[in-house]
Amino acid sequence: MRPHAIAVIEDEAAIASAIAARLTKEGFDVRVASDGPSGVELCLRTRPDLVVLDLMLPGFDGLEVCRRIQRDRPVPVLMLTARDSETDMLVGLGVGADDYMTKPFSIRQLVARVQVLLRRVERGPAPAGAPLKTHDIEIDPGRRVVKRATGTVHLTPIEFDLLYKLASRPGIVFSREQLLAEVWGYPDEASARTVDSHVGALRKKLGSDLIRTSHGVGYAFKESS
Repeated sequence: MRPHAIAVIEDEAAIASAIAARLTKEGFDVRVASDGPSGVELCLRTRPDLVVLDLMLPGFDGLEVCRRIQRDRPVPVLMLTARDSETDMLVGLGVGADDYMTKPFSIRQLVARVQVLLRRVERGPAPAGAPLKTHDIEIDPGRRVVKRATGTVHLTPIEFDLLYKLASRPGIVFSREQLLAEVWGYPDEASARTVDSHVGALRKKLGSDLIRTSHGVGYAFKESS
């Protein structure tokens, strides 16, 4: 069985080298690009199983790279950002990134997230449950489609899984730790802001009133009246 191929698109040479060295040590086949255009070319040429992608790149930025490589074929993307800005994170998730990490980060945690994203792809979607019709949306887990009166709503794979998890048990509060374990597969509480950003992305796409925050605990899907 061939090793998983990973493209690292990062313009800071020291960071790119550290990521590539650690991922290679873990048994991955790693290729590196240092700007937007060469990153897209690398992905089109090598068809990696996963992309580690910096947000700020020469040529054009990581958002444009993500748009272009996702047009070619769906590929898991772990986005890296030096800016701890929720807007940047939400935009990244909106163009197809599956997860993000804010610099500085632990290389060990990056490896763990790469492994989780690859496991999600390998095992495929969870067994389909019954379609849900709630409020003004329909969630079909078999086809992994979300529809409302205005048309189909585009969600990333993790956004879909998170929405279905919450909507399957309306009114029940899920802690961030529960959601990380059951949707992402992360045991690391340091990743809790990942949940917050994905909930923010869902609110932007579906409206701010469907998922309520239980302060200090987590999130719950709005019960039907």
